[in-house]
Amino acid sequence: MNYETILGILIPFLGTTLGSACVLFMKKNLKISVQRALTGFAGGVMVAASVWSLLIPALEMSENKGIWAFIPAVAGFWIGILFLLFLDHLIPHMHQNAQQAEGPKTKLKRTTMLVLAVTLHNIPEGMAVGVVLAGSLAGDAPITIAGAFTLAIGIAIQNFPEGAIISMPLRSEGMGKGKAFLYGTLSGAVEPVGAVLTILAAGLIVPALPYFLSFAAGAMIYVVVEELIPEMSQGEHSDIGTLFFAIGFTVMMVLDVALG
Repeated sequence: MNYETILGILIPFLGTTLGSACVLFMKKNLKISVQRALTGFAGGVMVAASVWSLLIPALEMSENKGIWAFIPAVAGFWIGILFLLFLDHLIPHMHQNAQQAEGPKTKLKRTTMLVLAVTLHNIPEGMAVGVVLAGSLAGDAPITIAGAFTLAIGIAIQNFPEGAIISMPLRSEGMGKGKAFLYGTLSGAVEPVGAVLTILAAGLIVPALPYFLSFAAGAMIYVVVEELIPEMSQGEHSDIGTLFFAIGFTVMMVLDVALG
């Protein structure tokens, strides 16, 4: 791996780390309205990234298949959906503001399951960055290193509020500032690991890149629909989540089209 690839892998993790550091300086937990806005923004970024950075390149790479060009995108998309569905039922976790845990029954602490929920959320983001970087390294794919960096920066932007969203509630649950920062940071550590593994896998099977791209898109869409949209729509005045979803979508779309 060259310097640019390593940097692209680490940029999203930096976003999570900086967001988690908010717990070291902020005394109060984030207001529910702010959490909704940040969650909506993250969802908008992920949906736009799934379309412009993943699904469209997957379709472009399969153009030579004629009327069957959609098969890799559809197949990979559904494999990504089912993979996250499997993990959702395999890993015990608890979403923000939820009263009951999801997944198998466990005696894990609430704080641990909150971290696992964000970790589960970050797996497809790491895969997305990894497969786009792999596409840029392949050379014959319609993905440039600038496009890969654009996705990495977009994921980092939405990881910043995510880091704050997980570390601040951990602090309110009674955890010390240093430990809350560490847990928030570790929740994002799965991203560079997932990115490296995806780069290695996609690099070995370059013709399968369209499947990998759409797989990451499907996994990200699952997280948005199953987790982020319900969280941003809870309670009254949920329109702020919808508004920031649109803002996040627009920001990522502009970044991808202008810089990618």
